[in-house]
Amino acid sequence: MPDRLCQGRVFRKDLGRYLVRTDHAVVACSISSRLRKRLIYPTADPSSRRRSVDSVKGIKMVDPIAIGDVVSFIDAGDGRGVIKEVLPRKSKFSRRAPGPRPIEQVVVANIDQAVIVFAAAHPKPKWTLLDRYLVDAESVDLPALICITKMDLADEALLSADVKMYEGIEYRVLLTSAMSGLGLDEFKAALRGKVSVLLGKSGVGKTTLLNAIQPKLGLRVAEVSKSTGKGRHTTSHLEMFELDFGGEIIDTPGMKEFALHNSGEIDLASLFREMRPFIGQCRFGSNCSHSHEPDCAIKEAVLAGEISERRYKSYLRMNR
Repeated sequence: MPDRLCQGRVFRKDLGRYLVRTDHAVVACSISSRLRKRLIYPTADPSSRRRSVDSVKGIKMVDPIAIGDVVSFIDAGDGRGVIKEVLPRKSKFSRRAPGPRPIEQVVVANIDQAVIVFAAAHPKPKWTLLDRYLVDAESVDLPALICITKMDLADEALLSADVKMYEGIEYRVLLTSAMSGLGLDEFKAALRGKVSVLLGKSGVGKTTLLNAIQPKLGLRVAEVSKSTGKGRHTTSHLEMFELDFGGEIIDTPGMKEFALHNSGEIDLASLFREMRPFIGQCRFGSNCSHSHEPDCAIKEAVLAGEISERRYKSYLRMNR
């Protein structure tokens, strides 16, 4: 039986092996060497030369295949295959891989939302990190949901000002507790039917929260977390998990902070929702860094209370 060209979605990757799920099977795939290279064709009039490859360059990314990618692969018929092509992505979530060169690491692809998980207490919320996650989601137009866990350990009144601030700039915030059951139904409804990527440091209660909405799910995710993040340039194991009530979820273990891989191409202020209406209104227009210049519309908005001073400090910290 000849090899067949099939399509499926990558739901797990581990040290160069990719598990691809089709409608009928799971196939363990390797990657075609062609996918790791970029073919450079001549720039002359196509009619003047035969189409031939002038040179070959390595792709400037850690791994050309991400969790969630829809791929075409050659099915060898014995549970193994070779990925030949990655189909166009509707979305992707990337980071700048560690190292001296700006290499893109696509963490997950074809996702519907980022779910940022923070604890109300133990550990206390690190709002500057939350802002960094939100900026990364904004950079790829990815909807973000803020989920605050361990509400049974905190005074809700103490968090109300921060919650209202984020809701005021049109982020949805869910307050949850795996112990009391607070917000769990709303959390399940927010995940249902969507592909979600989880962001958040260890210790914030992700495992307990996931166990509360689906028994043993958090334990399975935690097992992945223990085995990943040990390499310098890429995680060794990522996996997409199916939700019993519909939808899929991907954790991002081993990544304490994200960094925009294309930061030089993006106006950072445009990634803060509340700053967008003021961009271009400064004395120095698009050349304003919104830090020290006079007649800065964004600084004036901070003084007027239209932009949170704490969020503005997050902007300055990221814009160093």
